[in-house]
Amino acid sequence: MPDRDLYSVLGVSKKASADEIKKAYRKLARKYHPDRNPDDKHAEEKFKEVQAAYDTLSDPEKRRTYDAGGMFSGFGGGRGAGGAPGGFSADLGDIFSTFFGRRGGPEPAQARGRDLETEVHLSFDQAVRGAEIPVVVQKHATCTTCHGSGAKPGTAPVTCPHCGGTGLDSESQGFFSISRPCPQCGGAGQVIEHPCDTCDGSGLTVQQKRYRVKVPPGVRDGSRIRVAGKGEDGPRGGPPGDLYVITRVTPSPVFKQRSDGNLEVTIPITIAEAIQGATVEVPTLNGTKKIRLPAGTQHGTVQRLRGEGPPKPGGKGRGDILYRLELEVPKDLSSEQEQALGEFAETMNDRNPRERVLRDASASSGKVGG
Repeated sequence: MPDRDLYSVLGVSKKASADEIKKAYRKLARKYHPDRNPDDKHAEEKFKEVQAAYDTLSDPEKRRTYDAGGMFSGFGGGRGAGGAPGGFSADLGDIFSTFFGRRGGPEPAQARGRDLETEVHLSFDQAVRGAEIPVVVQKHATCTTCHGSGAKPGTAPVTCPHCGGTGLDSESQGFFSISRPCPQCGGAGQVIEHPCDTCDGSGLTVQQKRYRVKVPPGVRDGSRIRVAGKGEDGPRGGPPGDLYVITRVTPSPVFKQRSDGNLEVTIPITIAEAIQGATVEVPTLNGTKKIRLPAGTQHGTVQRLRGEGPPKPGGKGRGDILYRLELEVPKDLSSEQEQALGEFAETMNDRNPRERVLRDASASSGKVGG
């Protein structure tokens, strides 16, 4: 950036007194302060220019050096002390970052309210189909007595006498001038002489708020729903935080929610159905459907019905339902059933599956021994 006359930056003459320089600086600092011009890069640059000009002209020694031809403006590209090229300048970007909380500095006047988190309990059906659930939260909300100003009704915050409303306290350290949040107003630029009796000057009180939260279809246990702007209100009119609702879903006695977004159902089948094959009725989220079991169905076999599961997040279709088939072995048989089973067993003597296991084990042992 090319050199600029520091007096013209502040709009004062070269013969201006210290009080005139200070008055001009406060006026311009309030005008271009980033709190009043959020996301305005031009205003931020102007504020940096004004701050840098004031840092030099408010210090008698720096001002004499500047008037004699030295450069302490902090604009860059100018001369150093005594006219040497490439002089030092304070990094005001770092100072701004610290002041506005991006590097762990104090909370700005228009700070955002805190986010809140709460839990809601849903039935399995509500989780699958979606629902609108009432939610009650305790939060810091704008004081209804002072409407968030923090000042007693009939009074108002006044400009901080220490910083003149800029919210900054500048300190010269050699060639640099370091700006910090004002110790008297905490960076707010205002002080409250008569605090509100209800909120004790904070502008916030603890209140109970009721909301109705829309739960989208397909949420699972532990899903996190963001409700924008329903967190705690920001101090002194700052923007509110968000509310995060954590879902706790009552398990279904039939449908098991899987981590992949599908559902799983255990379906018992009889020995006869497993051997001969069968068409069996299975539950879905919308009634029942039939699936075909091939002859010789094994215990633990899984069959899938695509698109019959819960909705996927973001409207990306639906998941599946997986049916895990479990062979149900009867414990009590009638004499007639025992006779029929015995006859069946006799016909299966030449197809004993354990013989294969014993044969393979024997062959394996022989190899180890050899």
